[in-house]
Amino acid sequence: MAMAGEKAQTFAKKMKTFGFRISPWFALGICLLILGGCQLQGRPDDPGRIHLTLWQGVNPPHNRNVLEELVAQFNRQHPNIQVTSLYVGQEDQQTPKVLASVVGNVPPDMLWFNPTLTGQLVELNAIRPLDDLLATSSVKGEIDPALFESMEFLGHIWSVPFGTNNAGIFYRPSLLKAAGITQLPKTWQELRQVAKKLTGDFDGDGRVDRHGILLPLGKGEWTVFMWLPFMWSGGGELRAGVNLVNPGAIAALQFWQDLMKDGSALLSLPERGYEMDGFLAGKVAMQFSGPWTLGQLQATGVDFGVFPMPSAARQATVIGGENLFLFKTTPERERAAFTFAEYVMGQEFQTQWAMRTGYLPVNLKARQNKAYQGFVEQQPIVKVFLEQAEFGRSRPILKGYPRISEHLGRAIEAVLLGKTSPTQALEKAQRQLNLIF
Repeated sequence: MAMAGEKAQTFAKKMKTFGFRISPWFALGICLLILGGCQLQGRPDDPGRIHLTLWQGVNPPHNRNVLEELVAQFNRQHPNIQVTSLYVGQEDQQTPKVLASVVGNVPPDMLWFNPTLTGQLVELNAIRPLDDLLATSSVKGEIDPALFESMEFLGHIWSVPFGTNNAGIFYRPSLLKAAGITQLPKTWQELRQVAKKLTGDFDGDGRVDRHGILLPLGKGEWTVFMWLPFMWSGGGELRAGVNLVNPGAIAALQFWQDLMKDGSALLSLPERGYEMDGFLAGKVAMQFSGPWTLGQLQATGVDFGVFPMPSAARQATVIGGENLFLFKTTPERERAAFTFAEYVMGQEFQTQWAMRTGYLPVNLKARQNKAYQGFVEQQPIVKVFLEQAEFGRSRPILKGYPRISEHLGRAIEAVLLGKTSPTQALEKAQRQLNLIF
């Protein structure tokens, strides 16, 4: 127990360095939870067989089921390597669990996560650089070259792409038609006008029962992820040393605030901006999301379409998707984990993953094969995301990105709740970041 307490103290200090302020007692609870969970998960390797654990936060559940089937397929093809895939929550929930597992020296073998965590994991000396393994892999030449930016940090490769996507705006065609809207919005101003037309009291009870658009509420990464295209479109930048109080960021926050003032935007539940329930029920006519929701939406039978993120100074979207990290374990386990990584990056996995979930393939051969090309021809929505990728921007791979994201998230939330102005919110975020960095 004393050792667990020491680990909790260490964990609390490390979490504080990453911008998480938690008590050692809370940290102790997380550490004990992770340690106990890993003991339950742990299985001794059979003679000639290695058991690996993959932590992931794949969502929606439809996509999670697809992953489980593809993992089972790998296990059948590789009887000497058996992978157990474990859902450990959404990204904001995963982070403390991942850090606790590292501090407790019981990390998973592999982690599915967005590349912005790279700097933290490298600083903790938790993950294995993959330069040597990837250099001799036949799959390397099949990876979309644009994705290498998300794999690299400080001159080394630390992860490999699992799936890629970008953000757009889903809409309900039947609701737009009923409102007399015949042209999809291409600019911020057009989006604002369309959102107003789609908002109103449609059941005659004197209260607004449908809003034009859903805006994500919360301090977490999802909110920042969906706001970044507006900042970039407004001419803003997000890099190390860049002042957050820039015209593009102010304009993007002002636009979201204008949607709220118009009464045409509905806020999501805190940290639940990715849920599509209101969209499916017709309570909101438009919602930010990406191609990963394609399978979920198709299963509902509800009408839907998608259009690119609207533009201001320039067209922009945010490139999303997750990478696969390999934690430092033993050479034998690391090689086995990379065998699974090669399977994930391969044409077979990527074709099935893309066609069944809506993610865009990271493998160029998968994008070009007949099965996927036929799928794209039948799915005009996928074409929108493929074409929009040309204007995609990746979140910066910085050691301090989680802190930047956290304070940006707080600024966005304060503005959406009407507590402050865009300029004041960004100035406060910048002051806090100046103190940290």
